[in-house]
Amino acid sequence: MRMPSMGWLGALVLALVALLLALVLAVVVTAALAVDAAPAVATRDDVSPADVERAVALLRRHDPRQAPPRALRGLALGERDLDLLAGHAAQRALGAHARVQLHGDAQPARATVRVSVPLAGARWLNVELQWRQAGAWPVLERVRVGRVPVPPALALAAARWLAASRGLPADEVLRALDDVERVVITPQRVVVSYRLGADTLARLRAALVAPAQQARLRAHAERLAAVTSGVRGDEVSLAVLLPPLFALAVERSAGGGAGDDAAAEHRAALLVLALYATQRPPSLWVPGAEAWPAPRALAVTLHGRHDWALHFLVSAVVAAEAGTPLADAVGLWKEIDDARGSSGFSFADLAADRAGTRFGELAVRAPQRVHGALARGATDADLMPDARDLPEFLTDAEFRRRYGGVGAPAYERLREAIEARLAALPLYR
Repeated sequence: MRMPSMGWLGALVLALVALLLALVLAVVVTAALAVDAAPAVATRDDVSPADVERAVALLRRHDPRQAPPRALRGLALGERDLDLLAGHAAQRALGAHARVQLHGDAQPARATVRVSVPLAGARWLNVELQWRQAGAWPVLERVRVGRVPVPPALALAAARWLAASRGLPADEVLRALDDVERVVITPQRVVVSYRLGADTLARLRAALVAPAQQARLRAHAERLAAVTSGVRGDEVSLAVLLPPLFALAVERSAGGGAGDDAAAEHRAALLVLALYATQRPPSLWVPGAEAWPAPRALAVTLHGRHDWALHFLVSAVVAAEAGTPLADAVGLWKEIDDARGSSGFSFADLAADRAGTRFGELAVRAPQRVHGALARGATDADLMPDARDLPEFLTDAEFRRRYGGVGAPAYERLREAIEARLAALPLYR
């Protein structure tokens, strides 16, 4: 048998090397085209109390506990509502920014979702997805990553993989969509038609809380039950409850409290505390939580006030979950809503909101800093400045007469004074 000549082998090797280099070059070029130096979607800073009020009204109208079984219902979401919802979901799941745009002049109707995902080295993955109305459901018709077009089927498979890698229960979310019969894009809004089944609430909770997060919530609920069992009297300071739960976060998180695990543990600790302080059971979030150890019922206080502890914790949870613009808007909406009712607008409560927002933000962005402060023996004064001298119980008319409303110069001066007090605390510097 005649052996092939070395020249022929050399040419084959050169061809294989050239092919390999071409593939590597194609990957490098594709990556260069897909990854950008700046986000296409900017950080959101325009969430307003009006947005929060609209969201609360939608939630009240579509409370699944009030819906007749299997009755057909319709949920209409405008572009602004979709924009905020997508932004919240992207921030919570990926630490990303997202925007939604409806195309009123397109036939058939279309919607575009743009997402900017942060990568290592100050780089960004900018993704654009366009959906087209087709029958009862929109279909994904175009995907672009940076300047690279991607087949929609490949993009959907990648999205499922990414959800799984982030611990997001994609299959549970899809099962929760079984109650949705129709989704229609119109020029001004997206209309969702749905029927709720007997097990809808359980499926929604399973979709919203991944198994890993359920385990975190249970661990912190058990620690809270142990801590409250040793408290004398009928109230407890927030500064007493935070250290043992955040110490548990250190024990449970990898690397001694740094990184994503610590942030997830802190979110769980804050949510457990917020549910406890507002006297809401964990079963609202987690199916089967009725079997968890129940903490002793106590009034949680901050500077001796139960309402300040509630404001602090709710704002901390929102900030840890979704970022500070939403937390600021929630706190301000609450005060505006109170001004219309019996309790009135309170700058003292607003200080508690802002302190909670600062704390929640630090809990996920600088966990070791929070651990150090709590381990040294934090007090109420370390968590929130004294606010007893700030105006409270202002009716809507009095608030507008004295301060000109939100954003007016007099309001802004007092708001800046609150921020200065917060900035003077070592924890928030």
